[in-house]
Amino acid sequence: MEHQPRTKLPSVSISRRRALLWATGMAGAAAFGAVRCTQEAPEPPPPPEPAPDALVFLSTQLRPVEEAEKMRKRILAGYDGAVDFTGTDTSPFIDRIRAEAAAGKGTVGLVAGQHGDLASLAAEGLLLDLSDLADDLADRDFNPDFLQSARFRGGVPLYIPWAQTTYVMAARKEAVDMLEGGVDISALSYHELLDWAARVNREQGGRKLGFPAAQDGLLRRFLQGYAYPSFTGALHTRFKSAEAVTMWMWMRRAWAESNRRSPSYAFMYKPLQSGEVWIAWDHIARLVEAFKAGPTEFVAFPAPTGPKGLGYVIAQSGLAIPKTCPDPEGAKRLIRYLTEPSTAEVTLREVGFFPPTNVFSVPAKISAGIRAEATAVRQQTTSPKALVSLLPQGLKNKASVYDDVFYTTFNAIAVENQQIPAVLDAKGRQLQEILDSVQARCWPADPPSSGTCRVGG
Repeated sequence: MEHQPRTKLPSVSISRRRALLWATGMAGAAAFGAVRCTQEAPEPPPPPEPAPDALVFLSTQLRPVEEAEKMRKRILAGYDGAVDFTGTDTSPFIDRIRAEAAAGKGTVGLVAGQHGDLASLAAEGLLLDLSDLADDLADRDFNPDFLQSARFRGGVPLYIPWAQTTYVMAARKEAVDMLEGGVDISALSYHELLDWAARVNREQGGRKLGFPAAQDGLLRRFLQGYAYPSFTGALHTRFKSAEAVTMWMWMRRAWAESNRRSPSYAFMYKPLQSGEVWIAWDHIARLVEAFKAGPTEFVAFPAPTGPKGLGYVIAQSGLAIPKTCPDPEGAKRLIRYLTEPSTAEVTLREVGFFPPTNVFSVPAKISAGIRAEATAVRQQTTSPKALVSLLPQGLKNKASVYDDVFYTTFNAIAVENQQIPAVLDAKGRQLQEILDSVQARCWPADPPSSGTCRVGG
């Protein structure tokens, strides 16, 4: 299929140093506590019954109900085969592929995951060599460093790059109008963000700052890839540091300015559209509906900058085939479809996943809302203070318990107002136990480690 014409955003190229950095490392209190620990999330509607001969597509990406429906009904709409798309958390994702490998027979035909998800499968030798497919798809203009990272320390390619995504800030236009004179929204500091939110709250009444703090929200990524690196320049190696204490003091103040319904927010576009929240942070895929529905009503802008820089994450995801796949050729055909330029355009339009190319490219006919997000991404990634982080790497089936440490740390400090140094000391020990159990090496923003990553201060 011919490539669709694209309009390239200037100065959004991804440097080889930065892309290689991504690929380094190992292949009320009761309210928040209830959401995380005691209240069961409502049961999502069951996915449609797949055709008997459907190719099983298992993914850690696009697993929330709204995103999964877009995958089934829009992104896969042009595919001429039957696909059973199933979203799952990282731990059951890895456990299922591992179990099928142990049985010597599988049902899963294709898997999609972030680089770290696939690194765990690659480390156990569970993925097919995709050298032939990588050669066939040479015209896709994949970022060569993403292709290199799919080789896992110089081996054969074990996945095909699929998308790159990130997280940004968003605000209602009326909130932007309330910024102090001289404050640049494209270069906010953490303190300026907090002062702005406090001013909006004072003048409007209520609490208009919001975080996705529900069980399915992504607050953990804000802590891991944004707040910690911005204040400490690292994550695990400075987890208990004095700079980390300062960060958590900021987080406690920010939570005090946040909407009381934040523990129920999984997607920030809904409270932004309703007006419950005027300023928010979230994944671009979880903000996109607000920008699509009201491109003149909302402003996208980079995450704030802390004492150590503008910490941010770009998540690289890929498509891989388990060795136990019952139909490898069918799986390769689906990969070809998902990486076609026309499909990539649909994926960008529907869920805000950018194609994994050298430049963030926005098709000429894409909506103004997507273009606004792309501008914020450009500003964030090209900032001279940018400090890129990877998502968790090499955690195998410990990803969920690892993330829980950050939720419980947040709950203890920001919600329950416990003593910060004591909490960090206790939670640091838990983190170390998890890292030791899987022998996970450090990943950026931490410096590389020769062995298991060490939690320090």
